[in-house]
Amino acid sequence: MEIILLERIEKLGAIGDVVTVKDGYARNFLLPNKKALRSNNANKKVFEANRAKIEADNAARRTDAEAAADGVNGKQIILIRQSSNAGALYGSVAVRDIVDALHADGVTNVTKAMVVLERPIKTLGVFDVKVALHPEVAVTITVNVARSPEEAELQSQGVDVMADLFEKDESGFTEDYDPNAEPGEIASVTSDDEEEPAEEA
Repeated sequence: MEIILLERIEKLGAIGDVVTVKDGYARNFLLPNKKALRSNNANKKVFEANRAKIEADNAARRTDAEAAADGVNGKQIILIRQSSNAGALYGSVAVRDIVDALHADGVTNVTKAMVVLERPIKTLGVFDVKVALHPEVAVTITVNVARSPEEAELQSQGVDVMADLFEKDESGFTEDYDPNAEPGEIASVTSDDEEEPAEEA
């Protein structure tokens, strides 16, 4: 389907560009969200007649987004989740969780549509997530997913909590090793002296 863009769309074009997209993408996303018009003679005339207003509105929204960007860019949110010993979450962190955490932290101007999460977060760790406050203004926030506030603090300092856990597990196994034992020797073997009285009886 050929459409006229009403705002800049990443990887598609800028305001006023006539581009071809898949029908489903146009019908399900671009047209209902007023991000584009079907490209036909009537709509082209409507767009040209309103182009100055559309561009002015876009510029105003961009200015507001740029002003808001300072309060959002580089923000770190901490999400406490249960996980397996291997660091896999029971469930996952989705866009809604990130937006709720931002709102709880006082950042109320971010909506679900602004958070660009390519796939849900399913492991512990620190993740950079893009937030598009406007088609031309994007910032990055940090999502710190941990099992406790203490682990979150360690992760924020660059400590790989999962790697540390595995190291502790491995060191636990080596503590039981007796460095003086002969190869193949079994610690519980009884001596010959203890066996002789049993044979005489």
